[in-house]
Amino acid sequence: MSATEFQPKPLVPALDFDNRQIPAHGSMGVDFEERVDFHRLREYRLSRAKAALEATECGAFLLFDFYNIRYTTQTWIGGALGDKMSRYALLTRGAQAPHIWDFGSAAKHHKLFASWLGEAHSHAGMLGLRGAIHPEVGLIRDAVKTIKGMLHDAGLEGMPIGVDLVEPAFLFEMQAQGIEVVDIQQDMLGARAIKNVDEIMLLSQAAAMVDGVYQDITEALKPGIRENEIVGLAAQRLYSMGSDQVEAINAVSGERCNPHPHNFTDKLIRPGDQAFFDIIHSYNGYRTCYYRTFSVGSSNAAQHDAYTKAREWMDAAIDKVRPGVGTDEVAALWPKAQEFGFANEMDAFGLQFGHGLGLGLHERPIISRLNSMTHPVEIQKGMVFALETYCPADDGINAARIEEEVVITDNGAEVLTKFPADKLFVANPYQKNFMA
Repeated sequence: MSATEFQPKPLVPALDFDNRQIPAHGSMGVDFEERVDFHRLREYRLSRAKAALEATECGAFLLFDFYNIRYTTQTWIGGALGDKMSRYALLTRGAQAPHIWDFGSAAKHHKLFASWLGEAHSHAGMLGLRGAIHPEVGLIRDAVKTIKGMLHDAGLEGMPIGVDLVEPAFLFEMQAQGIEVVDIQQDMLGARAIKNVDEIMLLSQAAAMVDGVYQDITEALKPGIRENEIVGLAAQRLYSMGSDQVEAINAVSGERCNPHPHNFTDKLIRPGDQAFFDIIHSYNGYRTCYYRTFSVGSSNAAQHDAYTKAREWMDAAIDKVRPGVGTDEVAALWPKAQEFGFANEMDAFGLQFGHGLGLGLHERPIISRLNSMTHPVEIQKGMVFALETYCPADDGINAARIEEEVVITDNGAEVLTKFPADKLFVANPYQKNFMA
């Protein structure tokens, strides 16, 4: 057999997360280990989006949600431009690759470096920066005409077009030009819900970076430091490790713990304060949502009691989640809103909570008594989501907040978030080597 006749067998991924710990590799590519394969990642994501399109009656998906754009086109630009509703992608039925309209020179950059798109599929585009350029200028009108012409050329004219997010002016123009518009955000969220091995490894790497940040926080968490200083420390450390976006960091301490304000301030941290943090960042687009609670220097009984309850609720949920389980079964393990000081589930939403993680912070499934008891979702292998619990202390001041990220395997939940959280961690205790 000649060399030209030899056809290698397709590679079968050797990564079996049902029976081994999910790795957290560094950012280097190497020849001696199987790590994240970005070609495989791109092919997987586009194939999922194409399958979602084929399952509908749509001729194309027109995508403005910048996570859906990244999922299908494998392109990304900074958040300052990515959320201005001027980037958009068109995935047409039967096409090999989507079209992307991007901000000025970014389109030229894609032609040079995003070879999987092809030069003819990358276009400069501008719709008005969320109305800063008035629709009367005609940018939206011309864009819709172009899209309509492409659908005609592809033999898809007259078929509905699925849209995930849209500005009213763009929607009205599509309708004025005779295009039937349908909502396909649910279809795209469904496509993104099941992660492949590469997505899971990127999520693991993102979580491992936060593991290290929490070590830094425990060393810095002393009386006199401010919440915003901890936020700055965390952001600097994450960017130095390769984060591509520090989306948000909650830093909450002392009397601010109860009720949870979901922000940070310049509050001075004091001896004996309870403090919890949520670190939300992304690595190669894949996000974390990762809470930890500490006491500063010393702790008291009320803090311990609250933490113990929050941990019990967390452990019950982790033990429960596995393929085939309904999200209502998980939500039922957590206390009702009235049992921890809230009038109803809307008021308490986001405290006893689960949410999918991926390119977006809040993907499927969303687990909560607010929605899951009446509209449960079946948990499936390959889902990745965060579980969050919150318990206010009996003293009316303190509160415990815990969050764990899990990957669903055939054997149940594999936890990605490794910084110790089985008991209340006392940072910089006054009595050395004391950990409650």
